[in-house]
Amino acid sequence: MTDQESSTSTVYQSLESIRQRKAVLLTDIHKDDQKIEKLWNSLFHKPDMLKKDAPTSRRLSSLFNAGAGTVDAALLVWKLYRKFHK
Repeated sequence: MTDQESSTSTVYQSLESIRQRKAVLLTDIHKDDQKIEKLWNSLFHKPDMLKKDAPTSRRLSSLFNAGAGTVDAALLVWKLYRKFHK
């Protein structure tokens, strides 16, 4: 047994201590599961400009940001094309 293995292993004295550890681990697993579910669901939400209840200013702002990103990508492609086409 290496030092790493002995430092991470836990010695249990009774079944009750095992049950308590199991309960703690189960609550930690549920908390982590909720965090993962929240992050996963945040990946697949509608953009602000497509929501029906979004104010006009937010829709215009989102549309402007999307347009600016498209123009930026087009300029990058054009610059790379000119650089490597020669």
